[in-house]
Amino acid sequence: MAKEKSEKGSASKEEMIGFHKGAIQTLANERNELIRMIQVTEQLIQAHMKALQDLGIDLQAEIQRAIESAKKAAAEKEKKK
Repeated sequence: MAKEKSEKGSASKEEMIGFHKGAIQTLANERNELIRMIQVTEQLIQAHMKALQDLGIDLQAEIQRAIESAKKAAAEKEKKK
């Protein structure tokens, strides 16, 4: 009887080990796919930034204007409270 419980416990433990190993493998594959998507997105962003620079757009100035605009909007929102 004790041997049967031990074997059942082992089978259950083996199933749990398999489940967790499978979950880790699936999640690792998902993580790798996300990394690949981020790399592709970054390449596209860089290509568009280069195109804008080639067209004479000062990206640093654009970023600074966007930051100032966001700060101004936040200050106005805070005043309304």
